Amino acid sequence: MRTTVTLEKDVERLLRDAMHRSRKSFKETLNAGLRAGLGGGSVTGKGKPFVVSARALGLRAGLDPGGFNQLADDLEAEAAVAKSGRPLRK
Repeated sequence: MRTTVTLEKDVERLLRDAMHRSRKSFKETLNAGLRAGLGGGSVTGKGKPFVVSARALGLRAGLDPGGFNQLADDLEAEAAVAKSGRPLRK
């Protein structure tokens, strides 16, 4: 059905934002919004659920996890000294 509709400024802005988010046409977005608002269906389409295939990465050979704490301590000490403006003693 074709019809002419006058939209208020705030409704137009909401419709344009929804068009941008969904990357759908004016007609598709308007129909989906009216269906959702009038209780005739959902706004989002039904697709396959996104599934993440997780796998253990571990550490590369030769890396010592205990060394990371030492590195973090060293970087924190350097940042504190740099902030204070005093020279670092070795």
